[in-house]
This record gives sequence, structure tokens and C-alpha cells, in this order.
Amino acid sequence: MLYSKRELNSLLCLDDFERAARGYLPRSLFAYVSGGVETNASLAQNRAVFQEFGFVPRVMRDVSSVNTEIDLWGDTYKMPFGIAPMGLSALTAYDGDCALARAACNAGIPMIMSGSSLTRMEEVSGIGPNVWFQAYLPGTLEQIEALVERVQRAGFQKLVITVDTPVAANRENNIRAGFSTPLRPSVGLALDGILHPRWTLGTFLRTLLAKGMPHFENNYATRGAPILSRHVLRDLSDRSHLNWDYFRRIRELWHGRLIVKGVLSAADARYAVDAGADAIIVSNHGGRQLDGSLAPLRVLPSIVAACPGVPVMMDSGVRRGTDVVKALALGAHCVFVGRPFAYAAAVGGEGGVARAIDLLGVELRRNLAMLGITRIDGLDDACVQAITPGSGWVSR
Repeated sequence: MLYSKRELNSLLCLDDFERAARGYLPRSLFAYVSGGVETNASLAQNRAVFQEFGFVPRVMRDVSSVNTEIDLWGDTYKMPFGIAPMGLSALTAYDGDCALARAACNAGIPMIMSGSSLTRMEEVSGIGPNVWFQAYLPGTLEQIEALVERVQRAGFQKLVITVDTPVAANRENNIRAGFSTPLRPSVGLALDGILHPRWTLGTFLRTLLAKGMPHFENNYATRGAPILSRHVLRDLSDRSHLNWDYFRRIRELWHGRLIVKGVLSAADARYAVDAGADAIIVSNHGGRQLDGSLAPLRVLPSIVAACPGVPVMMDSGVRRGTDVVKALALGAHCVFVGRPFAYAAAVGGEGGVARAIDLLGVELRRNLAMLGITRIDGLDDACVQAITPGSGWVSR
């Protein structure tokens, strides 16, 4: 029921995967993946901000060989982008977490597994060292310690702590589309599945037959709620009381690299590094938390300046190789892409994700060559110029 190789080859950019997934996924699931919060202001700005910068290419510089590799803590990745954490990947795509992880490892890029995933972390961690784990902190120190211990036992080397979810977001689009976690059986939900038979047969029923009812497996050290239930409530422990003391405790427990995700303030980024963070991911959660929060690209340079010597990465809004280049030129060490890879896994499984990675990689190499750049470390802010008056950026 997945897209054939011919169908996948007809998709020419990451946006094409979104159009394909809109027809493939049930309306409620597509709304969950595609939507932001409230008016979708931050979601829109995450894309629009990339248009505020134009390129300043250099010419006649021998770009016959372009190297896109980057180094992170002694690990070499073939390209400076990776797969962002996305919850419910095993519901939008059959064995989605593993499909994303395998495609990433085969391509030599990082993939961050979501704490809101439906596949046990132990099944994914062994796919390769390129797989990182992202955690939403539970509400008590005891639960946090147990979760960190489990992640460590599973063999992950890099732990990403998401810090921008103190309370639940106002995702009105989910409610309007009939989406909830867990999903509530209803006539509308059943009709949605009937109208999308490729997903129903190729993902949902196939999952039930092969693996049973999916559960939230990794929010805690123990198994959580099933994804489909009329009465069971998902346990979303209150995080509003969490502070940096909890993070310092995680730093004491965690032996690998520790990354903080969801920072938009230079002061917070500096505080995180001083508290033991090995890297920062600048992010507004893909526009899915506080509507009106700044697009990460706007604050990226200030955070890079505040954290010298520490890898600063970003996500939210990256769709093109040109977006990757602009983020890197403004100081990002690596960027992460979410929704397009979820769509690619939905319609094409591991092959779809591989196709999406290849498309973005080809764009990146072409863009670097056109800029007159042959290595990632050759990118800097001289390669871009602010073109929108009043953007707050100083043009060169």
C-alpha cells in the first residue's frame, strides 16, 4: 500500500511529500502532523523568515568537489541535517520510528527518536549510533531518574531534553479534525479510515496484526496508555514546576552527550551550557507550542554568540537545501527537519525517507556549489544578506 518506487521518484522536493501525505493519511492524522497552535502564526513565520535573506555567491572558485560532512564530538555525519523528533511516527507510518532510524543511519545523518513514540526505545537504539533519544521530562524527580536510567541502559549515546513544554499547547486544529491522544473510537474516525484505505490497510491494520495495539512506550520508564481507547487517559504529568535543578540532576546521571532543545533566548542557552549542556537546539517546536514565539532563525545568531565553542543547532521551518545553507551561514552547526520526513515515511516507508534525504542532500550540494563553497566550514554570514527592511538584521 506504500508508494511505489516510480511514485516516489515523481516527488521532486520535500513539499511534494506533504501534498502526497495529505491524500494518503486520514484527515485527523494529517492535521496532527501538519498543524501548529491557535492561529498558526509561528508555524507560518518559521517558513517566511528564510525569505528575509538572500545569497551573495562567489564565482570561478572550482566547486568540482563539494564535501557536506560535519563533525560533532568526533562523530562524522555525511550531511549537516538530521531528522527531528516526531511523536506517533508508528501511527503515521508502519514501523515509522525504525524506518526513520534506518534511513538516517544508511544516509549517515542523525535521527532523534521522540519520547512520544509508540515503539519501545530498545527496538530503535540498536539500529545505529546515529539515533539520539529525545525526552519530555516526567513530573517527579523519581520518574525522571528512572527514565534517564532506562535511556542509558538502552544504549543511547545522546540525550535531548525538550524544555519548551511546561504546559499543554492549545492545538485547536487537532480538536477540529477529531484528533486526540489517545484516539477516541467514533463514527467520524472510522469513516476517516475508510476514506483512506491505503493507510488503513498498509499502516493501521498491518500494525495491529503484526505488533498489537500501539502504546505510548517511552514517556516514562514504564509503558503508557494505548493509542486507541475510549476511556483511558494519557498520563501527562504536570511539568510547570520543573526548573534547572532537575536538569542538573540529569547531568549528574547521564554519561553521554546532553542536548537542550526548545531554547529561543540567548540567556537561557548560556544558562543551559553553564548547567552542563553539551549542545543547544534552537527551536519553537515547529510552531506547536507558544503561538507568536519567534522563528528560530531570527534568534540563532545571538544564541551562537552567547555559546562559543558549543554546537548550536536548530529546527523549525527547514524545507529546502537553501534553508539549510542559510541556517549554517548564520551559525548553526546542524539543522533538523521534522514534518517532511514524517510525510515521507507515511507514503513510502524507509524508501520514502531515503528519497527525501537524497533530495535535500542534492539540493544542498548544488546550492553550495552555486555559492562557490566546497566545505560546510566555508559558510559564514558573508554568504547571506538581509533583504527585508526592518527585520532587525544588519546587512553587509
